[in-house]
Amino acid sequence: MEIYLDCMPCFLRQGLDTARLITDDTSIHEQIVRDILKLAHTMDLSQSPPAIAQKIHQRIRQLTGIEDPYAPYKRQHNEFALKLLEKLQSVVDQSDNPLETAVRLAIAGNIIDLGVKTTISDTDIQKTIEASLKAPFAHEIVEALRADIQHAQTILYLADNAGEIVLDRLLLGLLPAEKVIVAVKGAPIINDATMEDAEQAGITQTYRVIDNGSDAPGTILDDCSDPFQKCFEQADLVIAKGQGNYETLSAVDKNVYFILKAKCPVIATDLGCDIGQMILKKSNAFSNAQPLIKRRA
Repeated sequence: MEIYLDCMPCFLRQGLDTARLITDDTSIHEQIVRDILKLAHTMDLSQSPPAIAQKIHQRIRQLTGIEDPYAPYKRQHNEFALKLLEKLQSVVDQSDNPLETAVRLAIAGNIIDLGVKTTISDTDIQKTIEASLKAPFAHEIVEALRADIQHAQTILYLADNAGEIVLDRLLLGLLPAEKVIVAVKGAPIINDATMEDAEQAGITQTYRVIDNGSDAPGTILDDCSDPFQKCFEQADLVIAKGQGNYETLSAVDKNVYFILKAKCPVIATDLGCDIGQMILKKSNAFSNAQPLIKRRA
């Protein structure tokens, strides 16, 4: 997905929010804004939004010397999600369609995105989980995913954010563990999950977990490590969580299922859906299938 002009204000807002989160030094805040404006002047609009966000956050880390600005929030969200896990596992186990329920909860976890909204409360997460279990959803795409899971020999699961990765365990638990590889980011970027988060979430105890070698808030294949690229190429099925993975992989000719919540107007426009809508979508690059979601009237 290419950059929309409407992404520009979001780049500024995200950079300034992160700078203010780290430091009260207004000179750094000003420098970040000026640097983003310079970058906007020369940026290649054919790139994906995460490619620009990567540069912005690299500059923030360079100016502040803080490698993981969101670390406390990531730990907090992991801890909160872990407290919910047993109850939500029971919801999945007792469901008439456990796969659909697990997908719904995996989508709900995608609300924990500090790139879109700097503060996500425990109440926000709980309300989103409750709503996700009741919202309209197209069952056909779940059955298509089920069939692809059954036929795949290797499944690559691209994690997105901390906290969210805990709820991913509900869906991962329905996949054949011996076929699954979970991928996290290679270095801290916003609140995206890294190996440390996978460990805290309990993912590494059951599944093979690798990092992608990149600090982009998505999966920019050219920026990822050779081992990750090989793993991506060899996977029969890719399950990609979150907006960043949709932005970077939506045009890739691969059997990819995108699982996310459409949290911004740009993503909603690209997907042809409403803001806040739950998305389970098969890559159009691989299939001519439409976004198999139920659009509100």
